Amino acid sequence: MSMRMRKKRNFEARMEACEDLLLAQGTNGILNMKEAVENFRAWIDFEKAFGNNNPVALEIGCGKGGFVRALAKQQPKWNFLALEKMSNVILTPLEAVKADGAKNIKFLNIRAECLPCYIPENSLDCIYLNFSTPLPKLGYATQRLTHRNFLEMYKKLLKKGGKIIQKTDDRDFFEFSIEEFTACGFALEEVTFNLHENGNPEWNIVTEYEQKWVERGLPIHRLVAVFNGA
Repeated sequence: MSMRMRKKRNFEARMEACEDLLLAQGTNGILNMKEAVENFRAWIDFEKAFGNNNPVALEIGCGKGGFVRALAKQQPKWNFLALEKMSNVILTPLEAVKADGAKNIKFLNIRAECLPCYIPENSLDCIYLNFSTPLPKLGYATQRLTHRNFLEMYKKLLKKGGKIIQKTDDRDFFEFSIEEFTACGFALEEVTFNLHENGNPEWNIVTEYEQKWVERGLPIHRLVAVFNGA
């Protein structure tokens, strides 16, 4: 039996203190997910949100935010959206970015299914999927973030030439993803089943989850899927 995460102390006040970093939360009272995705639109004006017209990248499932914070420092001329559906989880990276004073990171406290409600079509340059839950049980395939249902959604949000960069430690999930990307017309590049075979590449930002598996000697799988507009 799984235990629910205890809400952080002074949660509401702490979230309110970070509200300038939060571009979307929930579905504004719409309870039916299908209805929200099909009918609700509150598209974000990225120029207004970030104060510039720099390219925009999205990380789906940012967790504690270590990856997106490091990436934002590495790529200061990019804007980053960090999505985390769990409010109790997203508070940690929100407060960290607030303390850092980083201007090129904003957050989405929503489910990935609701992205079309908030993200304008053809507006993203890159999507990062770092160690998404593989959901290996039979019947859960449609909930995987690389299932073709999600990939077709991402295609509407990406610019032509936009990329999806995936990392995972789950071989079965990775092979499933390769099949789904191919079926949806993405061109695959930089496909590797052992990213750290010759040590960590200089450009690779190692997530906390990734570091745990690397220390155990387990391979990390990575690919880049390019959307060519088809």
